[in-house]
Amino acid sequence: MWKPDRTSNRPLYQQIASYIEQRISFGEMPPGSSLPSERKLAQQLGVNRSTVMQAYENLRAAGMIESLTGSGTRVCRGESGVAPKQTPNWNRYVESGTFLPNLPLLRRIREALQSGVPLVNFAGGELAPELAPSDAIADIMREHPFRETLSYGDPQGFVPLRVALTSFLLEQRHIQATDESILVTSGSQQSLYLITQCLLNPGDAVAIEQPSYGYSLQMFQSAGIRLFGLPVDEDGVHPDGIRALHKQHRIRMVFLNPNYQNPTGTVMGAERRIEVLACCEELGIPIVEDDPFSLTAMEDAPPPSLKSLDRNGTVLYIGSLSKVAASGLRIGWMVAPHTVIRRLADARQQMDFGLSIFPQWIASRLLESSSFAPHLARLRAALRTRRDSMAAALHRKLPGEISFELPRGGLNLWCRINGDVNDSSLLESGIKNGVVFMPGSVFGAEAGFIRLSYARLPLEEIEMGIDKLAQALCRTSAT
Repeated sequence: MWKPDRTSNRPLYQQIASYIEQRISFGEMPPGSSLPSERKLAQQLGVNRSTVMQAYENLRAAGMIESLTGSGTRVCRGESGVAPKQTPNWNRYVESGTFLPNLPLLRRIREALQSGVPLVNFAGGELAPELAPSDAIADIMREHPFRETLSYGDPQGFVPLRVALTSFLLEQRHIQATDESILVTSGSQQSLYLITQCLLNPGDAVAIEQPSYGYSLQMFQSAGIRLFGLPVDEDGVHPDGIRALHKQHRIRMVFLNPNYQNPTGTVMGAERRIEVLACCEELGIPIVEDDPFSLTAMEDAPPPSLKSLDRNGTVLYIGSLSKVAASGLRIGWMVAPHTVIRRLADARQQMDFGLSIFPQWIASRLLESSSFAPHLARLRAALRTRRDSMAAALHRKLPGEISFELPRGGLNLWCRINGDVNDSSLLESGIKNGVVFMPGSVFGAEAGFIRLSYARLPLEEIEMGIDKLAQALCRTSAT
């Protein structure tokens, strides 16, 4: 019997839909033919039921099959003497367009997590629910009734939130900003998207760290941006690398994550920051500084931001509450020159007419509350405990097989597997053993690296997850 090819970059549901479509077009399944139930076909093909459900949904959208209550699913047939109604072939539409889908490995992880099968999730880079400031938010909502107007807001964002951010950025990150130089966004990723769409053109060259979270974002490729990796040593990227790329490719921007970098957890050295900033000032190249993790510093004071050292308007600074409060608030911000803020605010207004007032109101109250600083202290302690628990479990379960440097902040461990391993095979083995993680190739790294997040899971699940990872690695190495 036919089976989908798990080594292919094409999603499993598309392979299944194409196979059934081919059988219909070849006359092997004439009009009126019954199809197996979703559960039965999933068992036959060795895939999750959700994969078959998605394949059937695509075929229904293409007008090739229909599902009737009590009759199951069958190949469509027109009524006698009546031409069948034509449903748009949605497959062709969704495979077109300029915005590219996620990378295949990311889609595979999402498919596994949505399958309903219990999995230990080391892939998700967000905080566990118990680490969010839920009590503080509940107190805000109880003590300060919401009385704002529920209309389209300011394109730059809720004014009280921007005012609160000016104090927050100065106190926590030593960044001087005015409310007019801040754009509120729905998380850091929207800030990056606006930059690629409004400040760059197709064909422009951009430099990013290698490895980098940027490699996982298809929006760069969708915008026609050419990405070039900057080598990273223990102090971060080197200005000579920036100069070399600029000479060869005339790079237009440099995207950096200098504090507890995602995925490696490295911190750019103090002298290196000054050198990189001076280099980009000399070449006239803007730096986009993505700074989501600084306030998760576990052992020392948070490292300074590049923006706090910027005296010439070279740095566009991006931050958010996703990694220090709650990703579901969808609150991020950008600090940039007024001309840039106005341009991006205009574009964002065309997209969604501005963010919802309610989460912005909560965020403004949270930043100004007396409970936010204690929340950060508790968060850092909890992350340190989770980090140490994961590191200890790796040492116990995989001694000599995985190496890593203990990060001083952030949400992740960046691990090198000491041996030959295929990213896709290891991920599949992990899913079969009940654990998911981020393969290093998603971030542009060579084979043999994985990123493990310790922030999302309850503390008691971390060791169980490492045990499952050890079993998966053992089985992959044996094949």
